[in-house]
Amino acid sequence: MHKLSWRSLLAWALAAFFVVGSSINLLDPPSAAAEYQGWGYPPWFHFVTGGMELATAVLLVAAATRFVGAAVGCVVMVGAAATLVIHGDYAHAVLPLVILALLVVAGWAAHRSQATVSA
Repeated sequence: MHKLSWRSLLAWALAAFFVVGSSINLLDPPSAAAEYQGWGYPPWFHFVTGGMELATAVLLVAAATRFVGAAVGCVVMVGAAATLVIHGDYAHAVLPLVILALLVVAGWAAHRSQATVSA
């Protein structure tokens, strides 16, 4: 049986997180729409966020695109954390910052394994 590495497990867990986030943003339930409106974003901005989250999930799954996926995810999480901090919602900024840290680890691991393969 094929053993999964911690790199793959981390990437798949992050991909699952971003699939959930993408689904919420693309389906745009009233609660999410109200949050975006309260933060001052235009009514269509949830599609941008949802699309970037979906792209992150897809890119994280394949080892060859994992570094790019981690980078896109970092952009999303920096934006989420910054939005929450700017609006004084410090407690909710913790999750995006934790995910950001995990994405940095996943991106570093992907970069390192790609460098090892090409060397």
